[in-house]
Amino acid sequence: MGSVETECFLKLQVRSHLRTLSCSQERMELLHALRSLAGLLEDAEFTRTYYARALQVLVAKDWSKRLLHDHDKELERLWREMFLRGPAEPVLMTLLDAISSARCEVDRSSADSAQYREALIGQISALPSITSNQLRANTPEDLLPHRFYTLLAESILETLERTCQALRAGHDCSLSFISQLLGKVCIQGNGSYENPHNSINEGSNCPSGIFGTMAPRLSSLTRVDPLMQRVTQNLLEKVPERCMESVITGLVLSLKGPTAVSRLMGDLVLNNKKAQFVLTHKMLLQQYQHPSLLLKSVLGYLSLDSERRVLLKQVLRSVCQVWCNSSAVKHTCVEQQLYVTRALLLTVALLQNSEVQELRQELVQCMLGGVQCRLDSNIERIRRMGMVVGECLSQKLDTPGSQLQFQYESNEEIQELRSLMEYQAVEGEEPESDASNNLQPIVEASEVCAVPSQSITSLPVNDSDSELDSDDDLTPFDMSADQEKRISAPPRYVRDCLEGLMSEDAERFELSLQVAASLLRKNVTTTQEVSVQFCRVLLHLEDRYNTTLFLSLRQNAMVALTVTHVKPVVDYWTTEFFSLNYSLRQRLDILEVLALSAQELSEPIRSKQAAAQPIPEVVPPEQFDDITHWRHIVEKRIQSKTRRIGKGVTQPVKAAPNRFAPVAGCFFFPLLKNYDRPQTTFDLLGSDHLVLGRLLHTLGLLMHLAVNAPVASQMGRALLDFIWAVRFHTDQMVRRGVLFAVCSVFLGMHSENLLTDLGEDLMEARAWLADVAESDCDSDCRSLAMQSLVLLDRTLKAQLKIPEMKT
Repeated sequence: MGSVETECFLKLQVRSHLRTLSCSQERMELLHALRSLAGLLEDAEFTRTYYARALQVLVAKDWSKRLLHDHDKELERLWREMFLRGPAEPVLMTLLDAISSARCEVDRSSADSAQYREALIGQISALPSITSNQLRANTPEDLLPHRFYTLLAESILETLERTCQALRAGHDCSLSFISQLLGKVCIQGNGSYENPHNSINEGSNCPSGIFGTMAPRLSSLTRVDPLMQRVTQNLLEKVPERCMESVITGLVLSLKGPTAVSRLMGDLVLNNKKAQFVLTHKMLLQQYQHPSLLLKSVLGYLSLDSERRVLLKQVLRSVCQVWCNSSAVKHTCVEQQLYVTRALLLTVALLQNSEVQELRQELVQCMLGGVQCRLDSNIERIRRMGMVVGECLSQKLDTPGSQLQFQYESNEEIQELRSLMEYQAVEGEEPESDASNNLQPIVEASEVCAVPSQSITSLPVNDSDSELDSDDDLTPFDMSADQEKRISAPPRYVRDCLEGLMSEDAERFELSLQVAASLLRKNVTTTQEVSVQFCRVLLHLEDRYNTTLFLSLRQNAMVALTVTHVKPVVDYWTTEFFSLNYSLRQRLDILEVLALSAQELSEPIRSKQAAAQPIPEVVPPEQFDDITHWRHIVEKRIQSKTRRIGKGVTQPVKAAPNRFAPVAGCFFFPLLKNYDRPQTTFDLLGSDHLVLGRLLHTLGLLMHLAVNAPVASQMGRALLDFIWAVRFHTDQMVRRGVLFAVCSVFLGMHSENLLTDLGEDLMEARAWLADVAESDCDSDCRSLAMQSLVLLDRTLKAQLKIPEMKT
């Protein structure tokens, strides 16, 4: 009963003092109450049950004003003493609650409960946001995010060092609170992020966040202190599972090299299933925004221990399975495929010879299946990835006589991929003192070896015979104006040029090809007599003598024929496009010639005598692998149709007669005639999707060039019918062509014709475009879909006379 009576007396006494502090205005009563409560700070029951409530009364708004207004030194001393002499956790929690004005009630029955600790960790990790919401522009510099998390990182480092000291002294320590706090900070996005003030180069960036301060220091400490290694590994092991991904990602991004990762993480990947999933699957196959340095650190970390190498082989099997999946090639963006390619090459580079033989079957299947499906792609970057990986894997497998070799132009991306095959797990680490000393002799030896090969030519020759035979005193002939004597002369007539192209004489063949385009444009009448025969020769012409600029000269001649005798030549091109026994290259050549010819014919006719003059040669656009050139055309048309406030009234573009409008249908409709009829050597809707993508681009360009032609509305309806059949194609190039053609239809058809002819389909088309703009895996497809939506909305508003919102 004595203890019960004591608790009741303490309860009544505390309540009386707290009531006085809350309501009284008398100085003596306040002093007495504060002295009494300060005297109870040594009482365990008071600090456990009533201390938090007393602190809440002391930080009330009225009390704060009273201390600031009265400047009472004694009251202020006792007020501060209540906060400084009591337990730290209730004090910190009360002050944080006061700052945030959250009115969070503390569990007074158990100050060390899980709920209390969770609330305290949440308040500490979010302190910059809490203070900024209240103080706004007056927030102290130390409470700004960058500075605060730097100070927090320094405090955690100090705690870890004190933990090591305590362990050496034989004391037991727990890092659970620090692990939970670290996880909370990282899951809120403050683990590691790129500082915008740093350089954007991958090699020189300095990660910010809590690991920007902790990681370099821990890497240095763990190199010389094994106990700090165990403490750090224990810290990471106790991180809550929901925070494990954020902590691991921030740590690996902030460390340089796999050996530092291995020292800090130890066997975490073996002991924690969440860490294993993140490191061996999510970072490698589901994410692709990380730099190559992270891939090197993760894969190198797996390779540095014999037990972890089992996971490295597991990673290789998973990466090979994804890399040779044809569906993944079609439905993932180029950046993600490049990321997986880097992971594949790095993993193969880290394999030992015995492991290569163990995984030989997986590597062979990856090489054959993955390379083939990439060579079938329409995107040049993807094809080059396949070629590089094919060459690297065949060299790693060491198959004499069957190593793959491809011809392609090298660039920075190709050189980077090739360099990954030479990667070693110690790359990126700071060299130790003894290692740095061993580097000098190697460099010196290489310099010594290089001396003889560089100095042989500079050694003096004392042989008398060589001096007598010297030709240095003879004056050389001036041959700068000499020209190679030609046996044949360039042809002067169209028929002679045609015969020269069919000749077996290499010199005559080259001279005929060089002057073909100019002859055809100057001699219009003769050209029209032999136009179809000339087209047939050029279409089947091969570079038999390795002629300089062969493809460009041949294409110029084909364009000259088309613009000189339009209808017969265009009929020949469009007929042969769907004929049998033509290669894909020849069909692509036909589409390029039609596009260039249509561009030339669409130029305005400047004078009435234009038809009687020789046809000038058009300057062909540069060869392109993608839709950059035609996208520029679409964007230029969008800009011309955009009304801008403040620039005055823009004059509409005046329509001018051109030679393409009367023949636009001859170019366009035959290309849509037989697209759904598979031939023996050509399947447009099947495997020949490269030609399908280029056909869609060509049709879109023809639609764009026929903007003021009378047949434009019929062309738009026919093109949309064709688009509707292939709009969900799996190949990215085809989808880009579809969306470019949609843009061309919306630009080429007048708004009233769009509503009249396509009114029922516009809403369905708009829903489809919105879905593509949101969810397509290719960034160019999303961009084109957004442009099409903008064009459609503007057209509908203009036709329905909906006023635009003023800004």
